[in-house]
Amino acid sequence: MIQDLQERKAQARRVVRQLKKDYAGAECALNYETPFQLLIATILSAQCTDVRVNIVTKELFAKYPDADTMSRAPVKTLENMVKTTGFFRNKAKNIHAASQAIADEFDGEVPQDLATLVALPGVGRKTANVVLGTAFGIPSGIVVDTHVGRLTWRMGLADKGDAVKVERELMEVVPKKEWIDFSHRLIHHGRAVCAARKPKCEGCHFLKFCPQIGVK
Repeated sequence: MIQDLQERKAQARRVVRQLKKDYAGAECALNYETPFQLLIATILSAQCTDVRVNIVTKELFAKYPDADTMSRAPVKTLENMVKTTGFFRNKAKNIHAASQAIADEFDGEVPQDLATLVALPGVGRKTANVVLGTAFGIPSGIVVDTHVGRLTWRMGLADKGDAVKVERELMEVVPKKEWIDFSHRLIHHGRAVCAARKPKCEGCHFLKFCPQIGVK
């Protein structure tokens, strides 16, 4: 990580500008129609690809489109429907319990504040940030997934470590108005160019200012 705070802020500005140029239209890759559906899809996306989640939620949301219907679904049925996303027993239990809480305590509407969201079963800070930013346009924090963690380390914006620590370091240097789009755009860049094993550094638009930390 670039140690000087002012230089790290300058680096963040360079990254943000290039992301805007290359991925101006980047959006969340998960399919959803409501904040509730985005919440469930994000819970299912843990340790699973967005492509697989979208396949699973197409059938899941057709049958259980909202918190009320999802809360009344048998957990075993949910297990079978989300099995291919991995860790399916825990995910089914969490989406069922979260749906019950939303239906019973919040009249079926997803809460719009971070503290209330992370108190729901299966909802961590990353999931809450996704829902608040993408569904409600509320910049509660910066979503840190494997792509964001890898790229911001390579670019000198954050140290390699747990997501909460990385997020705190990024919030220090990335302007708040950019928090929501920053993650979406970085994720697209991570998939298209800056892969984990073989990053396509040649021809990358970030090469001129990327320190390529950890890249062999």
